[in-house]
Amino acid sequence: MESSWLSILPFLVVIPVAIYTKQVLPGLFLGLLVGAYLMEPTILGGIQSMFVYVVQALIDTNNIKIIVFLYAFSGLVGMIKMTGGIRGFVEKAAERIQTRKQALMLTYVSTIGTFVAPTFRFVTIAPIMRALLKKVKMTTAELGFVIETTATPIIVLIPVATAFVGYMVSIIQIAADNQGITSDPYSLFIQSIPFNFFSIVTIVLGVYLSFFHHSKEKSNAPMQINEQEVEEELEDWHDCHPSVAKELPIKPMNLLLPLVLVIGLTLFLTWWDGHVQGFGFLEAFIKADVLDAMVIALIITVLVSMAFYLFQRFKLDELVGGFIEGGNELMSVILLLSIVWGLSAVTDDLGFSAFVTAHSGWIPQMFIAPLIFIFGAAVSYFIGSAWGTWGILMPLGLSLATVADVSLPLVIGAVFASGSFGAFASPLSDDTNTIAKILGLSVMDYAKYKLKPALIAAGITSVLYVGVTFIF
Repeated sequence: MESSWLSILPFLVVIPVAIYTKQVLPGLFLGLLVGAYLMEPTILGGIQSMFVYVVQALIDTNNIKIIVFLYAFSGLVGMIKMTGGIRGFVEKAAERIQTRKQALMLTYVSTIGTFVAPTFRFVTIAPIMRALLKKVKMTTAELGFVIETTATPIIVLIPVATAFVGYMVSIIQIAADNQGITSDPYSLFIQSIPFNFFSIVTIVLGVYLSFFHHSKEKSNAPMQINEQEVEEELEDWHDCHPSVAKELPIKPMNLLLPLVLVIGLTLFLTWWDGHVQGFGFLEAFIKADVLDAMVIALIITVLVSMAFYLFQRFKLDELVGGFIEGGNELMSVILLLSIVWGLSAVTDDLGFSAFVTAHSGWIPQMFIAPLIFIFGAAVSYFIGSAWGTWGILMPLGLSLATVADVSLPLVIGAVFASGSFGAFASPLSDDTNTIAKILGLSVMDYAKYKLKPALIAAGITSVLYVGVTFIF
């Protein structure tokens, strides 16, 4: 379709509605509905058109693979929880940690085995740190900040075996397809990792606070909601999250085995796919169909793990129930993806890419990446969703990058960095609310405490994007 200002109407609906409602899905849904009515401006035509766009997105082969991956991954985590894998890890680790240095080292080292999702990190590490808070000698908010710097900021930089990878690659793919970009979306994701400056800067801040910063005796950082009950609460941390509840068994191997399997199989099958195509060792990882490898590795892991749990005399109906309960936790994300796919398709048909190409040439090249980051960071802060921000901004980012001839990995990194800001700093984000609940903090006080260092990291990030643009 020719360039038309109507193509930006869906986005002009999405962003204000998402910010006003503090919910991503209503904004995306209304944006898709507006776009569908622009394509079919009749009473029933718009609804029918919206339905067709969503169905076409859902029957796409790669999209189905992503949905299977997300649901199965969350289902595997559900089985790990109900078989006592997380509680077992927490119990055993808490027994062995005696000093602040050991506790903080565990926080970082454990990332190797618990990087699958931010919530997964929180429920395995935060209860341990809560139980050892007196030995760590940090305020609760400082401890929460350190734990959070090892969650989303690190997870978004890991290219395999996380709940984020499939979604991030999918977002790149749909935006790239709309622009006629033929580059492999997974390769673009890998290349964008060094340019997610906000995550990298935040990790550095976390390391500094952990090992080089010493808290003053009178800190302004918030403590628990009711400080008089802190001593009693810290004696028993089992109530801080259902994954570490007392009624669950203590079986750390039920966590370790699935993690080792899914990571090992993903790496092996990725290499194998490239190897059978005739590529060398390193090139095999780049040329392989990574999404296929991740899905197959995950399915094998689910089956082997279920057999392992059955051998321990867990009941099959309970395992299936745990899997379904865990998978259902990501149904909102799958719904989000479906609408994002439909919105991307309808805006492409409305001529969004052509409109951006025709009207954004006046923006200086050096400002594309920092502007995308700053705008996206503001959106993600007010809606509290990294995934929603990525879905909204990636099409715009790649359109601007194509027009201005800016490095695609640089702009993709800026989009991912902007969403990471909201996930880390927003009082509405799942990360902020989960860690505050586990550590017994006031959500708003904790979010205010994090905002200053987050803004410092965002400022450094913006400067880095301006500087790097000169190079790339």
